[in-house]
Amino acid sequence: MKFLIIRFSSIGDIVLTTPVVRCLRKKFPDAQIHYLTKQSFASIVLTNAYINKVHVFKDDMDAIIEELKKENFDYIIDLHHNLRTLRIKQVLKKIKSFSFNKLNIQKWVFVNFKINIMPDKHIVDRYMETVKSLGVVNDGLGLDYFIQDKDVVDQKDIPISHLHGYIGIVIGAAHNTKKLPVHKLKELCSKINHPIILLGGKEDYSNATQISSVDPIKIYNACGKYNLNESADLVRRAKLIISHDTGLMHIAAAFKKDIISVWGNTVPSFGMYPYKTNYEIFGVNKLWCRPCSKIGYDKCPLGHFKCMKKISIDGIVNHVNILLRK
Repeated sequence: MKFLIIRFSSIGDIVLTTPVVRCLRKKFPDAQIHYLTKQSFASIVLTNAYINKVHVFKDDMDAIIEELKKENFDYIIDLHHNLRTLRIKQVLKKIKSFSFNKLNIQKWVFVNFKINIMPDKHIVDRYMETVKSLGVVNDGLGLDYFIQDKDVVDQKDIPISHLHGYIGIVIGAAHNTKKLPVHKLKELCSKINHPIILLGGKEDYSNATQISSVDPIKIYNACGKYNLNESADLVRRAKLIISHDTGLMHIAAAFKKDIISVWGNTVPSFGMYPYKTNYEIFGVNKLWCRPCSKIGYDKCPLGHFKCMKKISIDGIVNHVNILLRK
């Protein structure tokens, strides 16, 4: 038996599909399980022990379709469900497919009318419904993330002051309206009495430099210095993680980290909160304009950005202290 799982992007969304991969493997231990994703996200699944082969999409749909035709799949499990995956399924129409319900209508109603008709169900459990008819059941073990030895960060690359433990703070996100402003992050770091590592990509380095200037000894700016799997290793080694709604938050959940999850214009009710780990949500709930998008914007469409500016930094710090004492 041969399966093709499709999820093109992004970091968090791909990590959230890993229970489907693992549980499919448990149900069909001798099956061939292939995974199709974008080239920029391939490293997330290339190390997955439950996947036999990864197919990489490089913006040439005709080429990847020709590659997939040669595999003679028995089933397609479409966990992305967009126009690209529709084209693949149309070309490979003889192959039985199962498609994830993205609940776009429910999300649209929530964003535009602030009426929440979303099911009270995590997106992982909704992903699992896609393979329910195959007899695949959720084992309840949470998310997976695999790191090879070559991506383990050398001890010498971590400041001596942080070797006995640190808090990881993920300062980035795909959209600015999902990120705390720099001045709020500076306040957060100044009030935490513990070593901190700032985590993010190259695009976050400039902001991280401003934030780390609060206390360059206590705060280590790791943004842009490591690849994704190396950053995941720093997440794995942290005492706890503070993160916006972003990919590294879900990686932290895969490692069963205590997570302080900070939400701006998006809301946990969309089903993307940390999965199967201890977490605390921080967000401003009593705002008539929230959620203003199912993904995010470059800037607040109303200009006030109250969803992030009103978040209590003292509240986050108090919860950090509770977790550290635990």
